[in-house]
Amino acid sequence: MASPTPHGVPQGLGASPVPPELARLLRDGLEAVADEVEEEVRSQVPEYARPADGAYRAHLRAGVVQALTLFVDHIADPRGQGDAIAATYYELGRGEALEGRSLDALQSALRVGGLRAWRLMGRTAEELGLDSTVVAALGELAFRTVHEVAEAAAAGYAQARSGSTDELERRRGRLLDLLLGDGPVSPEAVQDLAHGARWSVPRHVAVVVLAATPEQREEERPPAAAGALVDMESRPPRMLVPDPDGSGRIDGRALALALRGRPAAIGPTVPLAEAARSLHWATRALGLMGRGVLPRQGVVRCADHLSTLLLHGDEPLLAQLESRVLVPLDTVSEGQRPRLAATLLAWLLSGSNVPAVATRLHVHPQTVRYRLRQLEKLFGDALHEPATRLDLILALRAEELRSPRDCGT
Repeated sequence: MASPTPHGVPQGLGASPVPPELARLLRDGLEAVADEVEEEVRSQVPEYARPADGAYRAHLRAGVVQALTLFVDHIADPRGQGDAIAATYYELGRGEALEGRSLDALQSALRVGGLRAWRLMGRTAEELGLDSTVVAALGELAFRTVHEVAEAAAAGYAQARSGSTDELERRRGRLLDLLLGDGPVSPEAVQDLAHGARWSVPRHVAVVVLAATPEQREEERPPAAAGALVDMESRPPRMLVPDPDGSGRIDGRALALALRGRPAAIGPTVPLAEAARSLHWATRALGLMGRGVLPRQGVVRCADHLSTLLLHGDEPLLAQLESRVLVPLDTVSEGQRPRLAATLLAWLLSGSNVPAVATRLHVHPQTVRYRLRQLEKLFGDALHEPATRLDLILALRAEELRSPRDCGT
């Protein structure tokens, strides 16, 4: 562990030794000084002003007493305590980082506490009638000590934050792998990993997948919802969002703007134990976006395209359906097929209402009737069989999604 150490002591201390009674008096009054320093820190630094439970109060009190003890020892023997002070405050900085408090709060507490301690101890020095040069030198040493221990605390804080952040990310990565893996999800394992990852376990989640870029950079990491677990190294990159229909609600427009045109798909909301299903459908949706079956750009919500996802859930089977029920259309010319297919689908979806079909296709009703007569010749009585009509709707809709076009006049 590398930690900063005091760089020396004021020369005045060497010329005017500190009377032994000063160190003794300061030690005798240390508890009373600790009371006032603790109260000053709690009143001046909001992060330390919370109601003091037993463990927290004991921790704060121990830190103050230890700091004052080291300070007094440093005054009694300036050349012998530098390493101990630096090491102590280095560990103090680490501890504050691990407790989740800010560095600003720690630095403020050191300044406030150090100033209050010096005022109280300086008063004791003056009451002993010490030479003003010695008192001034003690003050210089006190403030230099506060500065240097603040540096030591900052170094410890930075080391802990770096280490804890890396470890936290590793734990969250393992949690995400567990939730999105192929195997069964044990609630006990989830709770255990979530506790170590400081992640609140939600009841429902949704997975967002992003189109992979050739060179994924850290600065391209998208803004995530609060509490989201993110893996930008996977292909495709993915985010698991807790409570997506509540506090973690995903704003599709905001996400699209943040992604700056990068396609993304939001999987359906599912119970936590079924997070892998949300990933499966989000990944399927992203693949359909790449093929143009779903919109190629922007953010697509699976919940808005469930029928399309269902239709393409088993593509080989869908191909079998299309080849069986659309065979009659293979006998017409290449130019006629898309118009007849669009007319047939519109007719089936509109309840055989010719005017509605004409409006939908932007053609004259007589044109619709002409095409329907052609379709009657091609398909015969099958057009009026309920089971066949459903098969035709599915097959024609799949064909339309793959190659949308204007099938009017």
